[in-house]
Amino acid sequence: MLTPRTTPAARVTPIENGWRLEIPAGAAGSYRLAQLDDYFALPRGRFPFVAPASLSLRCRISESLLPGTWGFGFWNDPFMFSLGLQGAARRLPVLPNAAWFFHASPESQLSLRNQLPGNGFLAQSFSSPKIPALLMAPGLLAAPLLLSKTFARWIRAVLRKIIDEGSARLGLDVTQWHTYSLDWNPTRVEFSIDGAAAFETSVSPKGPLGLVIWIDNQFAAFTPGGKINAGTEQNPVPAWMEIETVNARMPAGKSAAARRSANQA
Repeated sequence: MLTPRTTPAARVTPIENGWRLEIPAGAAGSYRLAQLDDYFALPRGRFPFVAPASLSLRCRISESLLPGTWGFGFWNDPFMFSLGLQGAARRLPVLPNAAWFFHASPESQLSLRNQLPGNGFLAQSFSSPKIPALLMAPGLLAAPLLLSKTFARWIRAVLRKIIDEGSARLGLDVTQWHTYSLDWNPTRVEFSIDGAAAFETSVSPKGPLGLVIWIDNQFAAFTPGGKINAGTEQNPVPAWMEIETVNARMPAGKSAAARRSANQA
């Protein structure tokens, strides 16, 4: 079941066959989010989806060049740090696994590979080894060293060897209704728009993953030169996305728990 998450003054409201996610206008310096997900109260090992799985929905956006990010697809919520407050599961950061349609404004640089796009509207997939969060936790102590561009460039090179990535920038008018689909299989991910193939990659994320649909005003950048920057952007007017006919599923057969166990084996 999809559950809404919002910051103050943001809204998730029902529309016919779907939802409208809206964040208010505001200045930089304040985070604004409207989100639907199915994993907030779950530990990562119990996220609902493993390959093979698919997602299809119809979507339109208020503006083609919105500040911040928006998108929809499957991911492992890798950057979440939670002590289990307010109903959230306890989680530490892990490496990313995701397959989604993703938009990032020009301030972002979210690819570790110079030949792949780091912003714009993307079909994108990440696949990372499932290193336990507790084993990664000591690495957080080295975070201040990322202020050194030399160290940051070295870390970026290491992450590039660990995290596999496939993506393509998509050219279409996202303010108009389109039907977006992705098929996530153990060895590939296929993206299509309005029934036509848009991108295919052999980079397949490792499950289990959760379904997320969101719009926000944040940006993040990790440039080839070792510069790291993150924050929130101004959006002069309210920004919204409308979603219809969401269909996320796995093939009938084994239970979800059994499929997760098979995927993790």
